[in-house]
Amino acid sequence: MVSFVVRLTFKPEDIAEITETLGLLTAESRREPGCVTYIPHQLKEDPNTVLIYEQYRDEAALEAHRESAHFKKYAIGHLYQRMRERSVEHLNALL
Repeated sequence: MVSFVVRLTFKPEDIAEITETLGLLTAESRREPGCVTYIPHQLKEDPNTVLIYEQYRDEAALEAHRESAHFKKYAIGHLYQRMRERSVEHLNALL
């Protein structure tokens, strides 16, 4: 299992558009056969920051996600163009 959290920050005026794009990206990503979990969150303390918790069956499933048309369109083509900062935290399951 491959698990991680992506943290993205945006300008306040972009949040409504970002939320719409995340909805489209989430729906497509959840349909991928190797996607276990894909859940975007908005921080209560900082509504300009989005966390996306993602889990994939294995590295091949993650690579398929990154190569998908919807990832290229919505993440690379839109979210990455609007983000101010991005970080990724890789996770190891304890149980």
